[in-house]
Amino acid sequence: MPRLCEICQNSKAVLRRPKTAQRICKQCFYHVFETEVHNTIVDNQLFRRGDRVGIGASGGKDSTVLAYVMKTLNERHNYGLDLYLLSIDEGIAGYRDDSLETVKRNKEQYSLPLLIVSYEQLYGWSMDSIVEAVGRKNNCTFCGVFRRQALDRGALMLDLDHIVTGHNADDVAETILMNIFRGDLPRLGRCTEIATAGDGYIVRSKPFKYAYEKEIVMYAYFKKLDYFSTECTYSPNAYRGYAREFLKDLEAVRPSAILDIIYSGEAMQVAQDVQMPVAAQCERCGYISSNRVCKACTLLEGLERGVPKLGIARSAKASLEGVPDVAKRGGRTVERVHFDKLWENARRMRLERSENNTDVCTGSACAGVCNAQNTGSLTNM
Repeated sequence: MPRLCEICQNSKAVLRRPKTAQRICKQCFYHVFETEVHNTIVDNQLFRRGDRVGIGASGGKDSTVLAYVMKTLNERHNYGLDLYLLSIDEGIAGYRDDSLETVKRNKEQYSLPLLIVSYEQLYGWSMDSIVEAVGRKNNCTFCGVFRRQALDRGALMLDLDHIVTGHNADDVAETILMNIFRGDLPRLGRCTEIATAGDGYIVRSKPFKYAYEKEIVMYAYFKKLDYFSTECTYSPNAYRGYAREFLKDLEAVRPSAILDIIYSGEAMQVAQDVQMPVAAQCERCGYISSNRVCKACTLLEGLERGVPKLGIARSAKASLEGVPDVAKRGGRTVERVHFDKLWENARRMRLERSENNTDVCTGSACAGVCNAQNTGSLTNM
């Protein structure tokens, strides 16, 4: 005899939630999943009415579900957000070019504007060319650093207030474990935060912070969402993969291990006598950095000088003296736009729009953030 849904006691149960072990029907699963994401947004006061929010879209399951759910909740609860899709083309043949076709279909399916920025456009290097230079051992370091800065650059091009990414509970727990294993206290403190403004010019948040990866997959499957499921060509050698395997072993024994790790990470405190890095600006590109030169510029310098591992070694000391603002390689000229220029252009776009903006916060439709200041997040950073 089929089991009935433990929530509605009416329909046939079609799945057992990995997070709670409840046997529930499809409609109740949609409701609890969407409600939990909505509560995460409201409880953490992630948005203000009128915010321009960019959804980091890769075409994968997490970002596709995020785009669908954000659009659904924005309309259902009248958040008053302007949503955009923002994609990064790392330049990986046979992987990213295919996944971006999925993103383009999502653009039409969800009726959302799309901006695609590429590593080649921003840095003059594609990931394929970087891997050719550095090999497969440390390529994920380049990709992660470049992608983070590329998202902020794309966000300023669109004059966004906020970026949301599809990082789920599994991702957050993996990151906590990785930072513990490496003894990286500064990153350990930041990775548990649901919203951060310290890594760039734009507020960045994770609405799926408490959503299990398995449930995101189930949601995409039952909703028949269009997403790309192939793994990155260069990711099998990534350090994160080992943390992921360890976490899956823990989850098999104790399903609550994922949330337990997140809650433990949130409760950790650094002793007051521990010296933490002080945020400043990269003297070359203007990006936020705890060093004189940011990680992206250090990595780029290594590539340009023919010593690609310059920015990877712990003891490496990058020197930018004599390196021009416009770097030439292979006859192609790439101008690295300073963040201050992007910032000023974004402010001009904001001022032009504000002349015709009469939208006023009504109190009940601000996604739970009416207690926040009414000024735009760009001006508060």
